[in-house]
Amino acid sequence: MVRMIKRTDMTKSKATSIRLTAVVLALLCSSLFILIMGHNPVKVYISMLSGAFGSKYRIIETMKVAIPIIIASIGIMVAFKMKFWNIGGEGQILMGACFATYFALYFNHLPKPLLLLLMFVAGLVGGGLWAVIPGLLKIKYDTNETIITLMLNYIAIKWVTYLQYGPWKDPNAQGFPKIANFEDSAILPKLFGLHIGWVIAIVIVVIVAVMMKYSKWGYNISVIGESLDTARYSGIKINKVILTSVFISGGICGIVGFIQASAVDQTLTAHLSAGYGFTAIITTWLSALVPAVIIPVSVLFAALVKGGSFIQTAFQIPNSASDILQSMILFFVIGSEFFVKYNLVFKKGGQNG
Repeated sequence: MVRMIKRTDMTKSKATSIRLTAVVLALLCSSLFILIMGHNPVKVYISMLSGAFGSKYRIIETMKVAIPIIIASIGIMVAFKMKFWNIGGEGQILMGACFATYFALYFNHLPKPLLLLLMFVAGLVGGGLWAVIPGLLKIKYDTNETIITLMLNYIAIKWVTYLQYGPWKDPNAQGFPKIANFEDSAILPKLFGLHIGWVIAIVIVVIVAVMMKYSKWGYNISVIGESLDTARYSGIKINKVILTSVFISGGICGIVGFIQASAVDQTLTAHLSAGYGFTAIITTWLSALVPAVIIPVSVLFAALVKGGSFIQTAFQIPNSASDILQSMILFFVIGSEFFVKYNLVFKKGGQNG
């Protein structure tokens, strides 16, 4: 018989050793898979690192993936802190991009700083309002926010697709269903060869980290996450905190949509979110809901993605095999969190107690 017991003796050093062991096991298991495919594991791992960080261009490309993951992870973290399971990052990113695109298309005569500011605010509002929908349903009808936020992702995708084929279809695209590319006034500038989304990401991480640790709002979120009864007895206005927090959570994800639409795609498409909303769920958990840890975890995850793409070409490894390698590493790393929080106790059948 096996029982799970919540650990009470876990220290930072023990947790670190468990996670490092998981990484070593992941590399060993992946090495066996690579050997079966007929390649040298050491060369493959070196190539993955080279594919992600081997040149200035590759570093920039890796950071282009890391930036939306970092920001979306911060947004998801805000909701997760109070145990509101926001799985709707994808939809919130798309709706943020949609709101920002409206200003990019119809207000492109404005000065660039003003237009970008309007797009930023619109992205935040769009993502925030999309997240408030499941928040209101949770408060009023006690619905399952996991299901509602997940379903809203698909509604957002279909809405953007409708805009592509309908009202916002570019008349100059020769019948192709696309939205017009943004004018220069709606495109984020670059700093050190990379769009300034990286500056926005750092600012958001710092602000949220400070707010979560030192503000009354951050304290209220933590209390609600620990116990609704405690929050209620403490006089915390639970519904207000929930709505405010999910708006902020979705709004931060919406900022990702603004950045991707403005700096990367330079238009709005249904594929703009590129799975970053789902990826952020993984990186948020791996960072243990700690804002400062989200940055390195997201960068490493982006490196895994870009490195996996690189070895497909370098070693003629199929895309499916590359995905398996990434999945094996993630499986071990994420699985280690179980052993950080729980201990398995084995007992012989028939014993009491």
